[in-house]
Amino acid sequence: MSQPERGQVEQAIQTYIDPYLHKNLLELKAVQNIRIEGSRVEVDIRLGYPADSLKGAIRQILTHAIEDIDGVEQVEIKVDWEVIPHRAQKNMKSMEGVKNIIAVASGKGGVGKSTTTANLALALAQEGARVGILDADIYGPSMGLMMGIPEGQRPGVKDEKFFIPLEAHGVQVMSMAFLVNDKTPMVWRGPMVSGAMQQLLTQSLWQDLDFLLIDMPPGTGDIQLTLAQKVPVTGAVVVTTPQDIALLDCKKGIEMFRKVDIPVLGVVENMSYHHCSNCGHHEPLFGEGGGARIADEYGVELLGALPLHMTIREQMDAGKPTVVAEPDSEVAMVYRDIARKMGALLSVQAKNYANPMPEIIVKSDA
Repeated sequence: MSQPERGQVEQAIQTYIDPYLHKNLLELKAVQNIRIEGSRVEVDIRLGYPADSLKGAIRQILTHAIEDIDGVEQVEIKVDWEVIPHRAQKNMKSMEGVKNIIAVASGKGGVGKSTTTANLALALAQEGARVGILDADIYGPSMGLMMGIPEGQRPGVKDEKFFIPLEAHGVQVMSMAFLVNDKTPMVWRGPMVSGAMQQLLTQSLWQDLDFLLIDMPPGTGDIQLTLAQKVPVTGAVVVTTPQDIALLDCKKGIEMFRKVDIPVLGVVENMSYHHCSNCGHHEPLFGEGGGARIADEYGVELLGALPLHMTIREQMDAGKPTVVAEPDSEVAMVYRDIARKMGALLSVQAKNYANPMPEIIVKSDA
């Protein structure tokens, strides 16, 4: 019996095409090692994005492909993944304790941006990543409620300088809502709001995050400008609904990120259709195909489309987003698919070779 050759094994590996990047594992440089000892073949695969739920399928596909080679009697496939820091705008240094910062934004309010942020963070966590959320909507912080953090719970403090983010469903969370009474309005001018956001970000002790998702306030104002100038953002996701008014604002959001050299990873179309809980009928209340048209126009990805469903709202109000409330549901599967696709698109961007930026400490002389 002849011994299998490396070229045959590589050819078998090429039969698996990454579902998000549409390239084989050799093209993606995901094959770390190939060992051939007699009739035994061992292959080590390392993806560049969180994909715990794909490991089993990849192992099975590659095992069957390699077993078909003459002379192969035993196959062992190891599949792993690793997230690295990617390039931020203007080659800014990454933050200490955070590999990648992703801004989740919308041109207008009411499109489900915070709901999307929470579920994407939880989906990434379920794929094995270490994830945090910064609620940057200083005027209307809602992430604490959505993530089920009890009212009045406060973050810990270290050395009287740093906040220790709260944790919910395995995700680190920081929000202005944790520092003030929920009935206290933030009657602040723009510079104060921008400063507060930056302090929340840089004075929080984020613990070894693969991804920090920033839930942005709607629009293109002071906080967005501060983010572009002072925060190392590796990518942005823009949330919209199919209706024409939302799409106009979605375009502004994409244009804003492009002007400040932040790559737009893609568009999420929320409220794509209404799902009737009684009969299961799908109806596009706000129009059809808007997200796809915007994605095509700007050459970005349509990451996914999500329904307008009463249970999504109920679960968010109860502090249990869909991804954890119903992890096997169709909606949860869509969120996980979007999260994997977002991570995959980020994984092929340039690496950030700059050393992490030091933590910024803001002191008062008073």
